[in-house]
Amino acid sequence: MFVNFSNHPSDRWSEEQLAAAREFGCDVYDMPFPSVDPHATCDAIQVMARVYVRRIVSAAPCVVLCQGEYTLAFAVAMGLMRLGITVVAACSKRCVREYYDNGTVNKLVKYRFIQFRDYLPH
Repeated sequence: MFVNFSNHPSDRWSEEQLAAAREFGCDVYDMPFPSVDPHATCDAIQVMARVYVRRIVSAAPCVVLCQGEYTLAFAVAMGLMRLGITVVAACSKRCVREYYDNGTVNKLVKYRFIQFRDYLPH
């Protein structure tokens, strides 16, 4: 199972990103990344990380895309890697176009998926 632990459901991924996930030889399973209270303590983050590591492991992943709030994502990624599970991040090109409308600056941002990159090389 390619576990997509992020806030970007795979049904909204580009064909390129889906194909790259399938190259790992497993189906994609979405597990939404939780909201993290900005007032949460480090101890609370560690508790959350342990809960999500258990949930992810129960899905029998071959690889995990782990992206979300930085401290929780880091703690989850570290927990998974300690168990020998490959953890990746999605790498995209950010394309920004600024335009003006009635004196207001607007930005249109598009992301183009490039690759999945391992958190740690093998």
